[in-house]
Amino acid sequence: MDEEDRLLRTWTPRILRTILIVASVILVAGIAASAARSHYYVGRFRAVQSGNAVHLRQDWVDLARRATHGDPHSIMTLGLCVLTLVPLARVAFCFVLFIRQRDGIFIAATAYVLTGLILGVMLGRIG
Repeated sequence: MDEEDRLLRTWTPRILRTILIVASVILVAGIAASAARSHYYVGRFRAVQSGNAVHLRQDWVDLARRATHGDPHSIMTLGLCVLTLVPLARVAFCFVLFIRQRDGIFIAATAYVLTGLILGVMLGRIG
């Protein structure tokens, strides 16, 4: 029990902090790219006004490719996807610890929450 408590108290904050820092760096890079390419949002706004806006459906490979080419929207989308990992990682880490402790009620409750988070991410990406 002491080993599991140590894992929970030391590794969980480290993992969450690392994910949060990575997401923050990516989001700041997206904001910087947006500021450097101010014409991007002006052009997008004018396209929406004229009714010629095209909604881009990106898969993960296309999102990463566009982000590496400096597309501000893709960089910030990637940063938000990484930021989504913070609650997922926390709940998944607790789920594993509850399985190790064989605590049925907490396993069921955590599985329910984890399923809801995963479905929310999947449906948000699909819909």
